[in-house]
Amino acid sequence: MLKIYNTYVHIPFCERKCNYCDFTSLKGSDSQIEKYVNYLLKEIEIYSQKYDLSQKQDTIYFGGGTPSLLPIDSLEKILSKFSYDKNTEITIEINPKTVDINKLKEYRKLGINRLSIGIQTFNDDNLKVLGRIHNSEEAIEVYNLTRECGFDNISLDIMFSLPNQTLAMLQNDLEKLVSLNPNHISIYSLIWEEGTKFFRDLKAGKFKETDNDLEANMYEYIIEYLKSKEYIHYEISNFSKKDFESRHNSIYWENKNYLGVGLSAAGYLGNVRYKNFFNLKDYYNNLDKDILPIDEKEILTEEDIEQYRYLVGFRILNKIIVPSEKYLERCVSLCKEGYLIKKENGYILSHKGLMLFNDFILNFIGD
Repeated sequence: MLKIYNTYVHIPFCERKCNYCDFTSLKGSDSQIEKYVNYLLKEIEIYSQKYDLSQKQDTIYFGGGTPSLLPIDSLEKILSKFSYDKNTEITIEINPKTVDINKLKEYRKLGINRLSIGIQTFNDDNLKVLGRIHNSEEAIEVYNLTRECGFDNISLDIMFSLPNQTLAMLQNDLEKLVSLNPNHISIYSLIWEEGTKFFRDLKAGKFKETDNDLEANMYEYIIEYLKSKEYIHYEISNFSKKDFESRHNSIYWENKNYLGVGLSAAGYLGNVRYKNFFNLKDYYNNLDKDILPIDEKEILTEEDIEQYRYLVGFRILNKIIVPSEKYLERCVSLCKEGYLIKKENGYILSHKGLMLFNDFILNFIGD
């Protein structure tokens, strides 16, 4: 029986869907949230009959949606299905508008020891454009509350390449961000996803995409600025203080197995990658029949697994990837083209590879 050490739990509910978001999210009443949690618990129970969930978890991650909308007793019920201790990294994503000091204290009691706060920007006008429900003052207040409650592992999300955002606006965001001294920072450039309000506004001519050169300049500025403030750029979109890398996210980049439960959750168990249903009705219907709510499944060959090792592995910066004989020639070629750098007995991503990562991937998988 396969032993499970890492788990992702998807909570799809939000007070309001952000204008740029294409993640699976719903507005839920208390009764709808309670119903969802009961089905989620059933899904975990089915997995416990097929896999060994009794092992002490290395990481548990509550993502969304807005997991901080969950009542404390619901979080407690979910966590009770797993074995964990103070060394388990337990992360919950929070929206500044959805927590107060009492909820934060309860998180601490449950053993949640890492927070990921979706700040996105400190510019109130840009927050309104994004459709966020908080303002910058509330975000800073909540961050300070988390420190008061004793949380010592906090990640902040920041976005760039926003509509009409200038480099000066980004610089101001970064200065405020660094002044808070978070342990970890995740950066995301805006992606115009089909089906979002942003995409519709783009097509209607209300917005225009950021110039490619400006977006590249923003990314390079972020890298240099955060490095100057003693943050380690350890993954394409992630920075941390020493020893505060995200252990959970690292399992994705290291191509390790993890259990994914909840609506639209993805998982990787054994040699199978899977994704759950996006539709709540389908998710519930399967579980009513005691069937796992898996919508898509990919059985990986040894060759697939090896290729994944490179495609996600090179995202971890300064980690030397030693290619097999089969991929050695490809790495040598990409090194000559400037996408990789030879280091010791392997390769790492170069600055060019970092800035043009999508091109690097296309070149790597191309025949």
